[in-house]
Amino acid sequence: MTESYAQILAIGGKSNSLGRAAEVVDNVLHNPERLAELYDCLFEDDAWLRMRAADSLEKVCRIHPEWLEPYTDRLLNDVAKSSQPSLQWHLAQMIAEISLTPTQEERAIDWLKQQLRNKDVDWIVAANVMTTLAQFAKQQRIPVKDAVALITTQQDHTSSSVRKRAAKLLAELGA
Repeated sequence: MTESYAQILAIGGKSNSLGRAAEVVDNVLHNPERLAELYDCLFEDDAWLRMRAADSLEKVCRIHPEWLEPYTDRLLNDVAKSSQPSLQWHLAQMIAEISLTPTQEERAIDWLKQQLRNKDVDWIVAANVMTTLAQFAKQQRIPVKDAVALITTQQDHTSSSVRKRAAKLLAELGA
């Protein structure tokens, strides 16, 4: 693969398609030394390219979460500042996979909580953040009551899928 990841991810057919993101995932899995190049794509000017990069990075993280550990502080500092929903929901998914130091975990939990403080959050962000918070509560990484309070807020979300996910997660948490 001679093209840069930015060049590959910039091409996507429909603007909201993943384009050639699967190729990038496969290439990174076979060439982990190019992970930094993929990470850098999260900061490109093109929002669709950033979305495809976040999707690719999250898929790599599912298979090799340990590969993202050197990027954890940068994810929590730089990517967490993004207001782009597709970066936010993929960050929530990656946070669930990566081993975190106690300090990183505290920052990650603060970020997750901030995303759910009101019901006006993007529906996919809400769904993924609720899932990660519920996972953390089940693992006793946060008090169940804290997760329940935030997930309960999402029962008034405008999206029926978010309300259904909230109900399911609340039931799993015994609320």
